[in-house]
Amino acid sequence: MPSSPAGSGPPAGPGVDPLGDPFLRTRFVPPAIPTTFLRRPRLVERLGGEGRVPGTPLTVVEGCAGAGKTLLAADWAAGLDRPVAWLTLDPAIQGPGMFWAHFLQALRAAGTPVGAEAGPAAGPGRGDPALPARLAAELAGLDRPVTVVIDEFDRMTAPETARQLEFVLHHAGPGLRLVLVTRTEPLLPLHRYRVAGEITEIRDADLAFTTEEAVTLLARHGLDLSAAAAAALVERTRGWAAGLRLSALAARLSPDPELYLKEFEADRGTIADFLLAEVLERQPQQTQDLLLRVSVLDRFHPELADALTGRRDAAPILAGLLRDNAFVEDFDHGWYALHPLFREILRAHLRRRSPGLERQLHRRAARWLRGSGALPETLAQGAAAGDWTFAAGALVDDLAIGQLFTGPRSDELEALFAGLDARTPGPAADLVRAARALTRHDLDRGLAHLHHAEEQLTAGADAGDAAARLGCALLTALAGRLAGSARTAERAAATASDLLLQVPARLLDEHPEFLALLQTHLGSSLLWAGRFDEARAALAAVTAGPGVAATALPLRDSLEHLALIDYLDGWPARAERRIRAATAAAERCGAPVPAGTGLGRLVLAAVAVERGDTRRAEALLRRPPDAPDPDAVPYPGAYKGRYPGAYPGPHLGPYPDARPTPDLPFGPHLGPYPDPDTHPAPDPTLDPTPYPDRDPDDVRPTPTLTPYPTPYSHPDPVTAAGRRLATTRLLLARGHTRAALTAAARRIPAAEDSPWDRGHAALTASAAHLAAGSAEAAAEVLRAVADDQPLCRIAAARAYLAAGDRATALSLLDGLPGPGRSGPAVSVRAALVRARVARLEGDLASVHRLLGRALREAGPEELRRPFLEAGPWIAPFLTAPSLRPLAAGWLAPGPAPVSAPGPAPGSGPAPTPVPEAPVEPLSARERDVLSRLARTMSTEEIAADLYVSVNTVKTHLKSVYRKLSVHRRNEAVRRARDLGLL
Repeated sequence: MPSSPAGSGPPAGPGVDPLGDPFLRTRFVPPAIPTTFLRRPRLVERLGGEGRVPGTPLTVVEGCAGAGKTLLAADWAAGLDRPVAWLTLDPAIQGPGMFWAHFLQALRAAGTPVGAEAGPAAGPGRGDPALPARLAAELAGLDRPVTVVIDEFDRMTAPETARQLEFVLHHAGPGLRLVLVTRTEPLLPLHRYRVAGEITEIRDADLAFTTEEAVTLLARHGLDLSAAAAAALVERTRGWAAGLRLSALAARLSPDPELYLKEFEADRGTIADFLLAEVLERQPQQTQDLLLRVSVLDRFHPELADALTGRRDAAPILAGLLRDNAFVEDFDHGWYALHPLFREILRAHLRRRSPGLERQLHRRAARWLRGSGALPETLAQGAAAGDWTFAAGALVDDLAIGQLFTGPRSDELEALFAGLDARTPGPAADLVRAARALTRHDLDRGLAHLHHAEEQLTAGADAGDAAARLGCALLTALAGRLAGSARTAERAAATASDLLLQVPARLLDEHPEFLALLQTHLGSSLLWAGRFDEARAALAAVTAGPGVAATALPLRDSLEHLALIDYLDGWPARAERRIRAATAAAERCGAPVPAGTGLGRLVLAAVAVERGDTRRAEALLRRPPDAPDPDAVPYPGAYKGRYPGAYPGPHLGPYPDARPTPDLPFGPHLGPYPDPDTHPAPDPTLDPTPYPDRDPDDVRPTPTLTPYPTPYSHPDPVTAAGRRLATTRLLLARGHTRAALTAAARRIPAAEDSPWDRGHAALTASAAHLAAGSAEAAAEVLRAVADDQPLCRIAAARAYLAAGDRATALSLLDGLPGPGRSGPAVSVRAALVRARVARLEGDLASVHRLLGRALREAGPEELRRPFLEAGPWIAPFLTAPSLRPLAAGWLAPGPAPVSAPGPAPGSGPAPTPVPEAPVEPLSARERDVLSRLARTMSTEEIAADLYVSVNTVKTHLKSVYRKLSVHRRNEAVRRARDLGLL
């Protein structure tokens, strides 16, 4: 018998392959579907839908090992309304002859007989070159298409066979639907099918389980997990099907499955066995070595991988691994990353295989990353290597030490440098230690490390240390702020200004937080020293800088300090707007609202006291520094009607402190403060008695308001003074003078005295003396501070007036700064003292004029506190027709009258006429615009405050002018006040 052609083997017979071996049935049968399998309709629909064949000639299901590709295809195939030809490739099926013999057998096994035209495969080698054409022709003539699924198509490595298969697919037309299940992209011209829209692709990302799918899958394994636990597992496994199933099987054996899934070690157990066997060990030795070495990195570049291996082959190896779905992910821009679980397993395998190599790899990576400018990864790798001198030097030399205080990575850096060895030498290490101490407000320890760093930098006298010297200047400015030393902060800022020219401009551009922090620390120190104009300039420089995530904290900090200056200058509404701007600025930076000092909250509490809302003030003082304010009031008018209850008298509205206390002759505010000897209050806690305006059965104790618990428990003396200011103001408003005195008497540790803090303490003492009936003592405590602080001069004038010395009182008021310098919280108080002088002198016309002016200035900001402090003598005047409209709705009950009847004949002079109301009432939005107009807000500010466009504001303004019959802003505000609309 003539021999067969070389390489063709014995001829194939019925039921045998070209090698003469029987066809193995398992190659032509889909795998069994486990009971825990989860059908995912979104993927079934991509394959063609329930019971339907694919809508495109070619379908590619490509994913990593264990991604669920085969089970997906098998489940879908089982639901079709016609048989499916299934073929699973393995290493034995090599060469065109073997492939086509098995392909034809798969068709026959599915009930699709191939006629004589197709014929058998000639042999295991090249096979019959005419077979593809005959097979394509026969498939094209079928009445309905045949579906062929080829599993593990990644084992198809012969380009000739792939070309023949593509030939058959192309010429079979609608007679063939081919589904390829593969770990790698098949050797077919997929681009042609993509252009023609004739391919359906399901990739690794599509196969990943969603959180909802994971919850259902785990439930099928008997695990009832929360969505949060399932989401964490999906994040760790990247939704990898095998990882989820293997984790579930292991978790079922644990007494606490949820805890197990949260903390399990991936390098031990079935997941590690699967990945090592299916992925790592299938790779060549050089590829295994590369994978093990890059496992120390979160992400890596081919050049970085070469630095770790000492070779030059990383680029093609990584490209091949990515193409083969070998648990290597494209991190974008030429960078790669390992699948998280795979990385965990490889790192553990590296430690066992090469002890001690991991630290060396971290050190090599840190050096390479330092040269590439990737600072975050540089620091992480340097810390992992235990090379603290290198890590601290990289942070300081990059001018990034400010990132320990602000920016999205501040917490991460703090945790990273928590392991800094105390024995690590060098000025950079000392600067990092100083920075970490100062972030905890540990001034003594921070200064010790800072001085040590300065000594080393001075001894070195190296011009190349400019970045380190700048870092030293920044930390010195912070130390000056914490210590309350403006001189220290100014010297540090001056040193920094000289050094800025010695560092590359690129570093300053990359780290805007550096200058922002420096200016914030300087501004805070100048504010403490009472140098408001200089402080305002330094802080304004921060607010004018770039609003990015890195500067979110200093930007908020600066706005809060500016708000405090506004409050101290007597502009409470402006201060409140600054606080709102601080939160909005943080949100615009694209970062969560950063942890702040709480100064803004303290300013809001002080503003609430000025408006008579002591409940809100107390709530703000009790709230943790960075907790959101759920009861935030966007503008003064929003307080109206918040508290139910009848008006207790003609001079108060329905506010929490409005109801009179039975044991006080004039209520809590309208008469002398209670005698501290007969009404003692514990220190520093408010009386644990019911609020005067609470239900008598409500006996909840008032929480403690700690003015300044421990040295440096607050970030700086300014914040400590702000807390004490708001606390003492609240205690005085509640009538607890002894507690207010105790709080004000506590010294705030600071290197330098603060004039405004000293002045506030004097104001508190003066109020206490007045409450005790000692006017002379009240005036005496203010003598040392009355000349340079308007509120102290006004309080001294009140004291002298109470002592009967009207001339001195008026002299003090005449020495106040001119209009514009101080806000309504100051000018209103001055006008009320002058009005009382006029009343004592019998000049009622001046009383009415001065009270009218005070009401007009206080009304837009709803400043009730000055009127409550002034005493009960004001109440009768507020019933006068000329003043009642000005007080109505915010200080006195009821709306302002819109008209007044004429006087009866012989009844005396006619009262001041009340302007007529507008013919057409103002809308709610027009009132909103008008109220902001009265606060001297610009059109742009009103638009931003109301979240509308500038054009919309202009439209509302035109309507307001028309309805009020005016032509200018000032006229509109004046007429609105006359009408009681403000």
